[in-house]
Amino acid sequence: MKHLVKYIAFAWTLFSVFSCQTNHSETVSEPSESNYQEPHRPQYHFSPKANWMNDPNGMVYFDGEYHLFYQYYPDSTVWGPMHWGHAISTDLVHWEQLPVALEPDELGWIFSGSAVLDAENTSGLGTKDNPPLVAIYTYHDPVGADAGRDDFQTQGIAFSLDKGRTWEKYKGNPVLDNPGIQDFRDPKVSKMQVSGQDKWIMSLAVKDKISFYSSDDLLQWEYESDFNPPWAAYGGVWECPDLFPLTTPDGQEKWVLLVSINPGGPNGGSATQYVIGDFDGQTFSTDQNEIQWLDYGADNYAGVTWSNIPTSDGRKLFIGWMSNWLYANVVPTDVWRSATTLPRELSLWGKSPEWHLASRPVKELQKLRKSSHDISGDTISLEEELVELELSPVEEDFRLVFHNSEGEQVILAKEDDTLLLDRTQSGLVDFNERFPARHQAPLGELTVQNLRIYLDRSSIEVFINDGELVMTDLLFPEHRYTQVELKGFADENRLHYLQSIW
Repeated sequence: MKHLVKYIAFAWTLFSVFSCQTNHSETVSEPSESNYQEPHRPQYHFSPKANWMNDPNGMVYFDGEYHLFYQYYPDSTVWGPMHWGHAISTDLVHWEQLPVALEPDELGWIFSGSAVLDAENTSGLGTKDNPPLVAIYTYHDPVGADAGRDDFQTQGIAFSLDKGRTWEKYKGNPVLDNPGIQDFRDPKVSKMQVSGQDKWIMSLAVKDKISFYSSDDLLQWEYESDFNPPWAAYGGVWECPDLFPLTTPDGQEKWVLLVSINPGGPNGGSATQYVIGDFDGQTFSTDQNEIQWLDYGADNYAGVTWSNIPTSDGRKLFIGWMSNWLYANVVPTDVWRSATTLPRELSLWGKSPEWHLASRPVKELQKLRKSSHDISGDTISLEEELVELELSPVEEDFRLVFHNSEGEQVILAKEDDTLLLDRTQSGLVDFNERFPARHQAPLGELTVQNLRIYLDRSSIEVFINDGELVMTDLLFPEHRYTQVELKGFADENRLHYLQSIW
C-alpha cells in the first residue's frame, strides 16, 4: 500500500516538502543512548528503533515466529521511498528487529502487501522439503508517477528460504501488470478451496473498489470480480484490503472484508471499514447495507491479519498502524515516528442476520502485568505510567478522566447513546489543527457492560464489552498522568501496572 494521500500528485508535492526537511532536523539514523526511553516512546507497542514507519504488512506466522513487516523509510522520520522493515516475535508482545527485508529497485518503491507460506511449493520458488515464504507487494514506480502515467503501480513477489531472514525478488516481476488505474495496490493473498481445488486468492485495492484475482501458483493471476457497494464509505481512496472467514456464535461461516479508507473515517482522516458476507472464490456478496467501522478512534489504520496461524491456535490475529494521515508526518516524536496498535483477536458477535466484528487485545498481553490491584473510590493515584484498567459501569452514563497536576487530561465518557474520547487538553496538541478533538462513537443499542483501557506513553486504547466497540487515540502528554477520576463505575475495579517490552 502507499499511503500518503488521496491523490498521487498531492503525495508527490508533500514528499517534495518533506524531502527538504530531511536535509535538516528530520534526518536520523540511530536511537538515543537511552534506547527506547525517548519522550513519548511507546513502552509496550511496537515501534522501529529509528525513522519512519507506517502500515503493517506481510504478516505471516512460520516455525514459531510471528513476522511483522511494515512500511519503512530508513533515511528520515517522515514518509519517503518505501521499504519493508522487519521484526519477529515468539509471543506477539516482545519484538526483535531485523534488517530491512525489501528495498526499492528499478521497478519502484516497495509498497504494502502480504506474505504466505507456499507449503506445497506451488510457485516452484522453493522445494518440497524447504517450501518458500512468499511476499506479494506493490511496486510503485516514482518516475512513472511523476510523468503522469496511470500504470505506475504493479504487483511483484519475493521469496525466502531461510525463515524470512533474507529475500530474493522474483526475476519475472511484475506478476500482475496495471490495466491503467493509478491506485492499484496492497495485495492481500490467502489460499482457499474453489470448486474442490486449492487456489490463491488476491484482494487488491483498486481506487474505490476491491478487485479479486486468483492463481494456481502465485505467478500467473486471473481477474475474478469487483466489490464496491453503493452504501460503503467513499470519502477517499480504498486501501489495505483483507479477506478471511470467521465462524459466527451459532456456527455459520461468514467472510469478513476489511477496507481501509483515507480520508473518510468517522472521526476524520484515516479509518478501516468492514463488510461481513459470503465469498465463493470468485465473488464477494453481502446483505449488509450500512457502513461498519473496525475502530472509532482516530488512530487505527491499514491493519491486516497474520497468515498461516496454526489450526491448533485458530485465532484471527490483527495489528494496525497507530496513526492518521492527517498528522502522521508531524507528530511530536524524535528519532522514530509511528507505532503499531496492540495485537488483537478478531471475532464475530451479534445475532443472525446482523453480525458485527469484535476486536479484543490478545491474551498474551497479560504477561506484561507486573502488579495488579483492586481499586475503589472516585480518585485513584497512578503510581506508574504504564496502565491497564478493567472497569464495570453501574450507571447509564459514566465518566473517566486521566490527568496530572500540569492540567493535562484525557476524558472518556458515555453520554446517552454516545461514547466520547476527548483529547483536546491531553498534552501536546498544537502540531496540527485536526489533532485536538473530541472523538465520538455511536453506541446504538449496545449496552456497556465492561471496559478495558490500555494507557501507554503516547496512546490510549479503549475496548468496550471485550472489543465489541473500540477507540484508539494517540496522546502526547508532556508529563505522565498521575491520577484517574472515576464516576459512574462499580465500587471495585481492577488496575494493572505493566512492564516495558524493551
